[in-house]
Amino acid sequence: MVIALSEIERRLLAEIQHGMPASSTPYRDVAEKIGVDIDDVLEILNSWKKDGRMRRVGAIVNHFKVGLQAGAMVVWQVEEDRIEEVGKMMASFPEVSHAYERPSNDQWPFNVYTMVHGPGAEDVRDTIKKMSAKVGIKNYKQLETIRELKKVPPTYILTGDK
Repeated sequence: MVIALSEIERRLLAEIQHGMPASSTPYRDVAEKIGVDIDDVLEILNSWKKDGRMRRVGAIVNHFKVGLQAGAMVVWQVEEDRIEEVGKMMASFPEVSHAYERPSNDQWPFNVYTMVHGPGAEDVRDTIKKMSAKVGIKNYKQLETIRELKKVPPTYILTGDK
């Protein structure tokens, strides 16, 4: 089912589609920029979440800018009946920014993925060894980050100034 956007919703989406303002009052800043009350912005965002048009609002931290110069995606082969337990244990490590399940197949037996960050490559390797020991999983592969590609959010509303 397609839900048409009101004019205010279109202005809001055009404003936030490339990210929220980096300020202590991002919702107020957006409201002022599009010429509405902050309560209107919050009401629209809440309705989008409620009806499934939006999953969440979240921050994307550039790990390089906060001093984490090394990273690796680690793929783990975890027994099906332990996926949730192991995933929760791995996600409990502060160095892990992502932990999620993906389907495995005959050519790729790995079903749990974690993104591990650290100040240096040796720190990342040490964390991975600790994770392996904690969960008792020995079959994994470390895929080191060579370079980060530009993350580009989708564009929904075309405007002349963005």
